[in-house]
This record gives sequence, structure tokens and C-alpha cells, in this order.
Amino acid sequence: MERLVEAAFPELLRPQPGERILDIGCGEGNHLLFFSRLGLDLSGLDASPYMIRRAGARLGNRANLKVGRAEDLPYDDNEFDFAALINTLEFVDDPLEAMREAGRVAKKGVFIGVLNSISWYCLCSKLESLFRQSLLKYVNFFNLWQLKSYARKAFGDVPVSWRCAPVRSAFLERVCGALSGPWYLEHCPFSSFLAFYASMRYWVKTDQHPLKVSLKKARRSVVSGVSRERLHHVEVVSQNERSLSL
Repeated sequence: MERLVEAAFPELLRPQPGERILDIGCGEGNHLLFFSRLGLDLSGLDASPYMIRRAGARLGNRANLKVGRAEDLPYDDNEFDFAALINTLEFVDDPLEAMREAGRVAKKGVFIGVLNSISWYCLCSKLESLFRQSLLKYVNFFNLWQLKSYARKAFGDVPVSWRCAPVRSAFLERVCGALSGPWYLEHCPFSSFLAFYASMRYWVKTDQHPLKVSLKKARRSVVSGVSRERLHHVEVVSQNERSLSL
């Protein structure tokens, strides 16, 4: 799965050195280390303060780390070029809201990596969890069609692309070996891990304009002037309404 992320991420996103990425649910920082090797500007968020401390010990000052929830990101609109949710949607309370928040803070796109619910690995894991205690019993798995549906709800009609973990089966190798190209390896919807990318397409895009001069230093504030006029107008209207009522 880690190898798929490292192979699929550059291919799907084509990131450039210096671009900003937010790893949502960064854990100990495994993927942040990989993003660092690509020359990206790193930020990470996790709900666990313990994991954030672990990631900080590994990354030092190479990443800006925060404790927070995927469904309520403490960042501005379009603050990052990319957002990543790698093995994060499986554990959040509201996957759709987590995807919406990722799309809000990402200017270019959202990268998602999930365990495939219709893979042999996940089916066996679910069956095993019926007979013994397992963490995977509490995990929400996803398949390709669910991700596409969530993406439409979260981002609208945006371009999506995906890759999967290669199928390692001697039988499938023999059956599919005659197929041209690596389609059966990269686009098999039954593999254990899916890498999914949604490219943002904005109808309206917000931009941040910081105030350069404090209001105390400004000679005349247009905003306050308008506010005073509006307040005066409201007072006049209130007096007229009071006179009419009498």
C-alpha cells in the first residue's frame, strides 16, 4: 500500500517542488516524509496529540503540525495546493464532511487512499472480525463507486482519476498477461488499496486579502463611514415608524 501511494501520488498529481500539501490524518508522519522527498511544503493534522508529537519528533521543523479533526480543518480556504486523506476516511465520523473540508482548503486537488471494501483482503478481514476482536471491525471501507459518489457530493462535477494496488495472483497473471498495457494491474477495482484523485474545478474561488494598514492609522475608514450612514438611516426609519404608529 505504501508503495502504491509513492507510485500513484506523483503520477496522479504531478506536484512541483515548493507546492503546499496538507496531510489530513498524518499519524506519525510516514507520508509526510515521502512528500518531503518530493520537495513539497509540508503541513500535517491529526486528531491524536500523541501522533502529532511522534510526527514532530521525526520531522522536526520540516512540517507545520496541528491537532484537529478532519471534519473541521483549522485552515483558510485555498490555503494549500493539495490535501491528502490516506487511510483517514476509514476512521472519521463523517467521511463526506471530511472530503468537503479537504476540497475547501485545497486549490488544485484532493488525493485519497482507502482500503477497498470489495477486495479479497477486506472481505477476509470482515469475516475474521466476526470471530475475534479486531480493529478492522470498526473501520469503514470504501470502493471505487462510493468514492466517485462522495466526490460528486463533496466537490461537484470534477475530473477524477485513480489507481489500484497491483493484483498479485499467478492465475490472473496468466489470464491477463495477454492484455495490452498495465490496465489489469492499475485499474482493477477489486484490489486491496485504491488511490483516488479529484482535481478541483472552481466556479467561484476565494482569495485572501490581508489588511496592510491598521484601522487606527487609517485617516478615514470607508467601512466605518458606511456603517455610520447605515446606522443613521436605521435610526431615522425607526423614528418615522414610531411616529406613524402614534
